Formats: sequence, C-alpha cells, structure tokens
Amino acid sequence: MKSSIKKAAATILLLSFLLPMVAILPAIDAQTALTRKTYAFCNATPNPVGVGQETLIHLGISEATNGTYFQWKGLTVEVIRPDNTTTTLGPFNTDSTGGTGTVLVPDQVGTYKLRTHFPEQKMVPGMTFFNPQEYTYQASVSEWCNLVVQEEPIPYFPAFPLPTEYWNRPINAQFYEWAPLTGQWLRPAGSYSMPPIEKFHEGNSEAPETAHILWTKQYAQGGMTGGEQGEMGYEMGDAYVGKFLGTVVIDGVMYYNAFQSTGGQAVEQNVHAINLKTGEELWVKNWNNERLAFGQVYNFQGFNYYGAFAYLWTTVGSTWKAYDALTGRWVYSIENMTSANPNYNYYGPRGEIIRYYVDQTNGWMTMWNSSRATNPQTAMAVADGSWDVPGSKFDASRGIQWNVTIPKGLPGAVCHAEVDDCVLGSQASAFPSYRGSTITSWAISTKKETAGQLLWNKTWTVPSGFEDANWVWSDVSFEDRVFIISCKENIRFYGFNLNTGNFMWETEPEPYLQYYDKWYGPCHGYGLFFSERMSGQTIAYDMQTGKRVWNYNCSDPYSEILWSENFPTMFHFVTDGKIYLSYAEHSPNLSSRGAPMVCLNATTGEEIWRISWFANWWGGTCVIGDSVMAGLNAGYDNRLYSFGKGPSATTISAAPKVSTNGNKVLVEGFVTDLAPGLSNYDIKVRFPNGVPAVSDASMTDWMQYVWMQYPRPTNATGVDVTITVFDPNGNHYKVASATSDANGFYSTSFVPEVPGRYTLIATFDGTKSYYGSTAVTAIEVEDAPQPTAAPTPAPASPVEMYFVPAVVAIIIAIVLVGVVIIMVLKKRP
Repeated sequence: MKSSIKKAAATILLLSFLLPMVAILPAIDAQTALTRKTYAFCNATPNPVGVGQETLIHLGISEATNGTYFQWKGLTVEVIRPDNTTTTLGPFNTDSTGGTGTVLVPDQVGTYKLRTHFPEQKMVPGMTFFNPQEYTYQASVSEWCNLVVQEEPIPYFPAFPLPTEYWNRPINAQFYEWAPLTGQWLRPAGSYSMPPIEKFHEGNSEAPETAHILWTKQYAQGGMTGGEQGEMGYEMGDAYVGKFLGTVVIDGVMYYNAFQSTGGQAVEQNVHAINLKTGEELWVKNWNNERLAFGQVYNFQGFNYYGAFAYLWTTVGSTWKAYDALTGRWVYSIENMTSANPNYNYYGPRGEIIRYYVDQTNGWMTMWNSSRATNPQTAMAVADGSWDVPGSKFDASRGIQWNVTIPKGLPGAVCHAEVDDCVLGSQASAFPSYRGSTITSWAISTKKETAGQLLWNKTWTVPSGFEDANWVWSDVSFEDRVFIISCKENIRFYGFNLNTGNFMWETEPEPYLQYYDKWYGPCHGYGLFFSERMSGQTIAYDMQTGKRVWNYNCSDPYSEILWSENFPTMFHFVTDGKIYLSYAEHSPNLSSRGAPMVCLNATTGEEIWRISWFANWWGGTCVIGDSVMAGLNAGYDNRLYSFGKGPSATTISAAPKVSTNGNKVLVEGFVTDLAPGLSNYDIKVRFPNGVPAVSDASMTDWMQYVWMQYPRPTNATGVDVTITVFDPNGNHYKVASATSDANGFYSTSFVPEVPGRYTLIATFDGTKSYYGSTAVTAIEVEDAPQPTAAPTPAPASPVEMYFVPAVVAIIIAIVLVGVVIIMVLKKRP
C-alpha cells in the first residue's frame, strides 16, 4: 500500500513538472506543423589558400538530426571556378549535428564561389516527447562562400625537428614528424609458428646501426657453471622449452613472460614491464598464472571522441583477457572464443584484432572483429560513441562481422591471410610437407564487397623427378603479390603470382644444408625474399624474378660448427633497411664459441655490425620498438640485452684559467658513455671515472669488453670533439679539434686572438651509437706587459766634452814618445 502511494505521488510530482511545459508549447495548426524551413551553410577553411593546397569545405544545415545514427542526405556543393566553369561536389550525408565536410584542392588562381544545396526531406524532430510527427524539411540554398586562391602557398604548421639528443616516451602528440622513429611489437615471434610470424616491421627509422648496449638483465641462470662441472654451460631452453616467448613492445615498454612456457598455469607465471631504453622495471604482475600472449593498440573512433587504447592479452581456454598496458590491471574479457583457421591474429587499419575461420569441407568462412565484439556501435545509444568497456565481459559471438559461403572441398590447408585482401590456401601448406605430382593453390577474397568469392584455383605440375619430394609452403608477400613454395630435395624456391596463382619463377639451387627447416625460416622486405637456416648462408632473391641479389656467409673461422664453415642462423626481424639474424640451433649440446648476432644491409647484404650471440631457437626472437632492440642471449649467459643509440657526457677544462695574450691555452676533458645500465655496481667498480665513449668502428669489441668481460681491446679509438669559443667581441668560431682515446680523454690547445674573457665549448656531435653532448668553461686572457724602455743618457757637460778627450790625447802622446825613446836606446851599440 505504501509502495503504491509513493509511486502515485512520484507520478503526480512528475506531471507537475511536465504539464507546465506542455502548456507553453506553441499552438501550431496541422498544415504548418508538418513543414519546417531550413538554413543551409557553406564555409571554406583555410581561406585564402594557395593553388594546389587543400581547403576543407564545411557544409550542412543548422538543424541537427533526431539522433546519433540519423543523417541529412543528398547535400551537394555548387562550385564556380575563376574561369566560370561549374562543377558539383557530392552528394554528401551529414552527421547528427547537421553538418559534414569535404576537401577541395583548387587548381586555379582567383576566386572560387561555393554554396550548399540541401534537398527537401522528411524526419521526425528530435526531443519530441509528445505526439511525435514527421516533418518535411524544406529545400534550401546557402549564401555564396568566396574562396580566394592565391599563387603563394599558405604556411602549414611548422614541422617539429627530429631529436638530436636522448629521448623517451611519452612523445608529445603534436610531434607528427617523430612517428617514423617509433614502432610497436604486438605479435610475439618465435622460431616455430604457422603461419610464420611477419618479420618485417614498419618504423624504427633509427634501428641499431652498431652493437651499442644500453642495459642487461638476468633472465635465467646462465653462463658457465664452472667448479665441478667445469666448462659446462647452463641450459638455454632448446629444444621445446620456450624461453622469452610472448614478448610484446608497446610505446617503448617491453612486456615479457618471466619464465619458460612449459608448466602453464600449474606453476608461477609472472609478467614483467620494463622500459626498453632504460631497463627500469615498471611493474611485475601475476595474472592468475596466465601468460602474456600478444598486444594491441586499438584506435577507437566514435562519435563522441577518438583515441587509442593499449592492451596486453592473455588467452586461457576460450577466454581472452585484456590488461591495461600502463598499469597491468585487468580491463575486460571476451568469452567463448572459438578457434581460427589460420590460427593467427591479424590487425585491422585501426588496430582491431581480426580472425578468420575457413571451413573447406562445409564451404563457409567467417571474419571475427574484436571491436565489433566489444563496442559494435549499433546499440542506437549514446554509449556507442565512447569506449566504455572496463569491467565488462563480452560474448565472442558478437564479433562475427560476416559469415559467407565458399566453394566446398578446396584442397590443402590455409597458408595465410590479409585483411581486406584474401585468404591463401595450398596443398603445400600441409605439415610437415606435401608429396605429389601436382600442387593446387587457391585464394578467397576477404574484401567487404566480395568476401567469400573464389579469386582463383590453380593446379601446378611439379618438375619431373620430384613428384615424391617434400614440397613446403614458405612465404607470401601481400605487398609484392607473390607467394613462395619450396622443394626440400632440389633446394629451390618457386614463386607464384598472388593475383592469379600463375607460376612466375624458379631459383637456382642453394647449398645442401639449406634443405633443413624450410618451413619457418624465410622472410621478406624491400622487394626481396630472404632464405637462411642450417647452411649459415643468407641469400636474397628478387621477389619478382627469383634472381639471386646477394649472398652472405655467417662465417665460423675456427670450425666450432662440426658440419659447416658457417654458423646456422635464424632471422629475428627486418626493419629500417636492415635485417637482423643470429646463430641458433635446434638442439645444441655444447655452446659453440664465437657465434654472432649480425646486422646486414637488407638491400646489399653488407655486414653492418656483429656481436657475440647465441639465440634460443625454440624461444622468442629479438624484438624491436622505438628503434631499440632487445633479446635473450640464451646460450652464452641467459641475459636480456638492449641495443640502441644512447646518451653521452662531455667534460672540458682549460689551463691556465688566466693567461697572457699570445700564449697557448691547453684544453682537455673526457667523453663518456651514459647508457642507463652502466650504473650497475659491476660496471662502476671497473670504470670509476665512467665508461669511455668509443668510435663506431670499435663498438663491438668494446661492448664485449664492457658488458661480457671479454679482454680489453688494444686498438679501440675514441670520438671526435670540436672546441669552439665565444671571444670577448661576441664572435663564435672553431679554434681546435681532438679525438678522444680509449680512456675517453682528449686534449688540444689554441692561441687566443685577442685579450678578454672567452667562453670555451667542447662539442661531441654524436655518432651512430651515441647522442651528442657538450660542456662549457671559461678563461681570461690578459694583455701582455709592455717591455721596459732603455734609459735615455744625460747630456755631457763642457768638462766631459773637452777635458776628457784632451787628457786621453795627452796620455796617448806620452805613450808614443815613450815607445820612440825605447826604440832609439835599443839601436845604440
């Protein structure tokens, strides 16, 4: 009873508010109530604009639609060019505000005239609570907008220069020009996965060009055991253990599983977040012993706002869980996930996770989209415009974007797929290999308009004599429109056109050891296809012709490998015009000494640098993000290493501090490496004055000495330092230069030109290994003292002038007389 009274009271109270509102609504007769006048508008920004530059045309009417998902339709823009020719832009549909935009690029100098045409249409007005009726919105035409187009281009927002000194995340969102420096690593790559994980990575435009190390961190017990075990090394995870698997890099932070993959949830499983540049550990999480599986950066675009969200994902059974990348906290889950064929995550244009399922037997194919599962933006609600998912658990079935029929009975298995392109299948995709006289391959469209359409289905006859050979699926480049199959026994690759399925080329035979492991080794980039593995040879082929472009041997000069003169290799990744590979072996028994990590020029095969390295074949590869590389040196010490360009420090001193004009001044100082990991006690105790910065040419041997305790190199050289001054007159110029030695020390001298106070600047411009640094000091130069003048003799007196000479003359006369007398006396008998 009390409840009913309360409800009645609430209803009366509500009506008491609403009835006055109804009362003040204007009385409108039936005819005028169904028609409304509209007010079209048209504007151009920027205005004026340079010829050939973009200007944004804003068009629409002042009346908003009745909801987020409704549009005014069929608007056009009439354009009269300066030469009086006319064109029409559109038709356009507006958003819910009543407006929209389009870009115009004027190609004539002068005044363009533009105006919007809104066609008559019907709609129920928004915010109509009582007796909603459909209105006719009358056609309207806007006022003319005069767009002035000039010969001179207008300025755009000035570009931000690329960094010339050490930088870190976050990057200011305005610094568009920095984007090429950056890169994410979202799909963890191991040696063995099918389809092969894509090894080409965009961005990272300053990927390591030397072996400069930023920091190290112990991942597992490693190195030599010593003691009773002697020279035996600790285990490295090969084969099948899976160390360092599942590693992700987002915004310069590396996320990795602390332990090997075996054991699963039955043992402790922690995930670490570590700054890729500094080595700083940001957090450690245990997500119910779940392992990190992959990452995602999703660019949400809703009608309320745009913005990116970064997630780390775990997969346990049919449940996927998303964790916030910055904090590691759980955000939301997707439940009842089904398998995929191929079992591979693809990423859409906004970072959506896309998965395909191809049922060849029953003839159907689905596309699953993570954004549709979580926020499909079809609920006709305001919440559709925002990314409001924290705490939610979504059913994966919501994510089916389309389900289409395909021809039944397509042979073989799915090789690979690409979003908005095709699914590629082949008999050669059978694992571990296919045998037969013919190989059938096929492609099905994944484009929205033609999804499920069979693009081609081709059968190719294998070369005579190899009907019983092992035929293996190798790689596909959706960019180059080529897919590749290989034959293990004749050690050749065969290229096919991805658009038609037609055969294109056959390579020449490779070294016999190359027949091992043709399944997962190859990769591609820059129009080339790269092959490697047990032979220790990396061979690059032209993707369009199959012609060999270059060959590189990962040489083993001391015959540590028993069956080859080269170290077996595995590819890590391709980026920034470089390819990174290292020694790795399927089932190592002993640590082969002298094995390297190698960086090659991807287009020429030239070796750029190498360093001591023994990778984990069955574990995770090296990763890269924001131009910094990290990986596990499993076979040699089980430590994580980070490689990249690092900060430096320069000092300067001058002597004497006060000098005399015309004298030399001695300038000296040090240039040192400020890599974050050098603050470690083990390093500081060996280098109490800091670790010297050395030349790029000396970097490999020096890094092995500093970080791996190799012998100190005897031929290390330093870096160039320039000394400039601001003289007492404010002039700035170079006065000297020097090259530091293996102790980081440099010295030089110069002679100041004028007296006064000088500011001395020592500048190290940086190298491929270091960002530059400077240091400043000052000296005072005084005027040289004037030489003391000789005293002026006093004028002689009359006595001195006459008496002294007379006396001298008399004395001389006496002497002469005396001499004459003596001579006369000597002549007497």
